[in-house]
This record gives sequence, structure tokens and C-alpha cells, in this order.
Amino acid sequence: MSSILIKNAQIITMDENESILKGDMYIENDCIKEIGPNLRYDNVEKVIDATNRVVIPGFIQTHIHLCQTLFRGQADDLELLDWLKKRIWPLEASHDEESIYYSAMLGTGELIQSGTTCVVDMETVNHTDSALQAIAQSGIRALSGKVMMDMGGEVPDLLHEKTDASIQQSVDLLEKWHNHDNGRIQYAFCPRFVVSCTEELLTNVRDLAIQYDTMIHTHASENRSEIELVEAERGMRNVVYLDHIGLATERLILAHCVWLNEEEKQIIKKRNVKVAHCPGSNLKLASGIADVPDMLDKEIHLSLGADGAPCNNSLDMFNEMRLAAVIQKPAHGPTCMNAKAVFRMATIGGAKAVGLDSQIGSLEVGKKADLAILNLNKFHAYPAAEVDIISRIVYSASKADVETTIVNGKVLMENRIMRTIDENIVLSEADRSIKRLLKRLPSIVTV
Repeated sequence: MSSILIKNAQIITMDENESILKGDMYIENDCIKEIGPNLRYDNVEKVIDATNRVVIPGFIQTHIHLCQTLFRGQADDLELLDWLKKRIWPLEASHDEESIYYSAMLGTGELIQSGTTCVVDMETVNHTDSALQAIAQSGIRALSGKVMMDMGGEVPDLLHEKTDASIQQSVDLLEKWHNHDNGRIQYAFCPRFVVSCTEELLTNVRDLAIQYDTMIHTHASENRSEIELVEAERGMRNVVYLDHIGLATERLILAHCVWLNEEEKQIIKKRNVKVAHCPGSNLKLASGIADVPDMLDKEIHLSLGADGAPCNNSLDMFNEMRLAAVIQKPAHGPTCMNAKAVFRMATIGGAKAVGLDSQIGSLEVGKKADLAILNLNKFHAYPAAEVDIISRIVYSASKADVETTIVNGKVLMENRIMRTIDENIVLSEADRSIKRLLKRLPSIVTV
């Protein structure tokens, strides 16, 4: 039995009452067993003095591409479809098992260092098993799956799948990894987007998700050019088409949704589809600004994600929270997207998006011990007196303020020292891997 006692902390629970408590937290194995003042336990394996520290639920990012972390800085200043066709797809096609592994290790290391404890991850077509091995080793919680692509122009041969092969490989990975480590890793079917998937593939994904009781993760309405392609090929807009084929259900997590019309918003609300808002990526790719206030008014479920490193170029939830709040204010007023609403999207909102809100997303007795400990005793976060603690986190704090990250009751980082990832090896191998991949690019042939 493992046990951790966190002492003298300010605890932001994000429970139903959104309580903020002063006291202690006792963790046994993977769960929170007690929260309260002056807790006393004998034979505790580890005691963490959190005096003048803030304990928060671990951030949950609902759209990440760990396979792309290695491409940070390799595809800057491009529009989405050019970004994909000219750089990202060729780079993904050049991946091998080792480069995918280190790309995922690099990404999970960055996420853990910045307080993210759970991600919804979309890999590339090949070598997803290596990424899942990295996720398993890092200790982070994840829903992950291989990307599925069985059609589309200007796609490298190595990413252009046969429909049956894509489905079979996805099922094989699911059967190996789904519910790994007592549910810490779950599999999600990941058709890339409508433009790169046949209807046969998408309807098979619909049925398999029901059969295996899993989530589906895809992109939709990120860019106007993408929408035009979908309309030309399928005769209707993205979300209308997904609803038409029965894919728009509570199992579906849609990344972006920048350009929705009223009909699509109503479908998303009615079908309880989840939307992953990615403000940093949407700004950098000039995709646009999603109408988040209107979606929230319609009670559409929203959460946050950084997307991939080459379109952000950071996987930092502090950055996404601040952007999500401030980019709406010029159009909708200063009271729009207040700090608490954004913090909710980053924590319990993410948990609800992945169907795990009974286990993670808030700090409550019986829930999994997924949390971060922050040190806000720094110039950029002061004065603290008479300042709302959640406002300090959303508007002033940074990833460097995360001291300790715990997932499933296991310490992954303590006092900024990584416990499950050898940082020096990962950094060295990341550089070595990207050099190898870049040398392969001229040999990548498109269909």
C-alpha cells in the first residue's frame, strides 16, 4: 500500500460547491481518502509539506497530438491546410517507432511539468503502440488512439490507409491498451477529420465505439477551407454530416468548432457532443476565434486543449486558460469568460468531456488522486492579499509555478524534478530524432 499526506495546503476542490479549503489531504494507493484540518496518520509513506502552497485538480486537456511534439518549430506561420500538406503530414509519415516514442515522452514531460494530468491524445497513422508505451511509462492519464485516414488528396503514401487495415489496427491497439493500468490509459477511436475519412470508415467507427464502449475524437470546423471541402464532397457542413451518419453522440469529442452555424450548434447541444476549445492553436493558424460565449449560453459542453506543439507551440494549460478568457473580451465585454468559468473548463469540464467526472476533475474523497501543487509565492503572482485565488491562477500564474504533479496517487514530478522521465535523455533523443526525420522528407511521396 502506498500513501501520501499533503499538509497545510490551500485546496481548490472544484467540487459541486467549488469549495476552497485550508488543510490536509490523505492519499492511499490511487485515491483521495480524506480531506480536512490536522489529519494524522501513522506509517505514511510520504509527507509533502504544502505550507503556503495551492493544491488544484490536475488539468485535463481534451485535444493533444503527442506524435507532433517533435515537430515544434518546424511548421510555423502557415494556414491549416498548407500546414498539414506541406509540413505535418510529411513529418508524420517520416516517423519511426523510436521517434514516436520520444515525441510522446517529450510531450508528456512538458504536460506533467505544467500541471496537466490527463489528455485526449490523437496519434498518427503508424507506430501508435510506441506512443502508448511512452504514455504508460510517463504515468500521465490519457485517452489515446491512432489517427485514421483512408482518403484525401496530397496525403503521403505512408499515411494513406486501406479502410479495413485502419479499422483492424485500431481494434488491435484497443484490445491491447484499453483500460491499461486500472483504467489510467483508455483507447479512443480517432478518425482525423471528415476530409480524410470515407463514410465507410466513419460508420464503422460509430459502431465500434458502441461495441467497445469508447470515446471518438476528431477535428471539425477548424478552418473555412476545410468546411468548403466537406460541403463539396459530402453535400453538407461538418457537424450536419456527422449527425447524418449517426456519429454525433455523447461519445464524440470535436476539436476546435471555430466555424459553426446555428444548426450545428443545436445538433451539438441536442446530441451532447463535447467540444474541445483550442485558442492558442486557432490563433496561430489564423483559423479564427470560436464563439465560446454563445456555446456556453446554449449549454454546450466545452473543455480546453493546447493541440499539437507545431501549431501552438506550447502544451501549457495556463496559456490556454488565459487566452480562452481574454480573446473573447473585446467582442463580448470584460465580464465574459471569467476566471472561474475558464478554470472549470480546464478541470472538471475536461473530466466531463471524457466521461470521467466521477473519477477525476475535482479533489473529493473517493476520486482519483490527480493533482498539482503550485507555488505562487513569486513576484508575478503578488500581491496575494484580497485577490481571488482562481483569478491569480488563470491570469497571473505560469507553468513554472507547478512544483509537484501527482497522477493516480503516484508522484510524477516533485519540486520540479521529474520522477518517471529522464529529462536529459529525452531532450537529447528528441534532437537526434528530428534530425533523422528531416533527412527523410525529400523521399516522402504523395499520392
